Amino acid sequence: MKPGDLLEETLSVDCDGVWENERTPTPVRVFGVRLHSMGLSVREIVAVFEWLDVDRSHGADWNWTHTLSEAQADPPTASPSRVVVDEKQITADGEKKWLYAAIDTDLKLLLEVEVFSRRGTDPAAAFLSRLIEQHNVSDAEFLTDAGGYLTALAWLNLRGGLDYSDRNLIEKWFQTVAMRIDRFHTFWRGSPASARRWLRRFRHYYNHDRPNQALNGRAPVEEVLN
Repeated sequence: MKPGDLLEETLSVDCDGVWENERTPTPVRVFGVRLHSMGLSVREIVAVFEWLDVDRSHGADWNWTHTLSEAQADPPTASPSRVVVDEKQITADGEKKWLYAAIDTDLKLLLEVEVFSRRGTDPAAAFLSRLIEQHNVSDAEFLTDAGGYLTALAWLNLRGGLDYSDRNLIEKWFQTVAMRIDRFHTFWRGSPASARRWLRRFRHYYNHDRPNQALNGRAPVEEVLN
């Protein structure tokens, strides 16, 4: 049996409806997208497929990645007791941007990610508003290191304050993202929209597929659904 045939038979996926009338089996496409989320470039993924006797082009794998990032659902609605928030400067298409993130400190669930052109109170308020729309955070305590969050929390009647001791979780997450970005030569070629698509895919990978040491090897979504 060829390695590619074995991959088709053994990789279980639940998104067959994403690619209708595609000649490449869904498990192969999902495997390629998962490799991209883990930090491989598209050209490196094509090389892996060649080893698996799967002949697909650079453009095909690029299209799979973007199609799946648009189709996969947001994380399940969570009701966190503590949420750590932060932002980090990145580069998208040669321009400096700010990546915002929020993580449930107990379940380790990546609640939201977003890219803004600047940092400060207004972007922080917009980011927190997205959290309010998607999760039950009215009773959550937000852990911040300033960056415009304190005023934004007050605007939105959310509870929280400065915390410099319990931020290891989100700092490690940004380190993980930075390693992934380094695989793309430290910035995204394309546009901020391309960065957002990759981040949505990475959020899904982080929550659904990536084993978390703090959860004894389980993925965060498993904690939410159990």
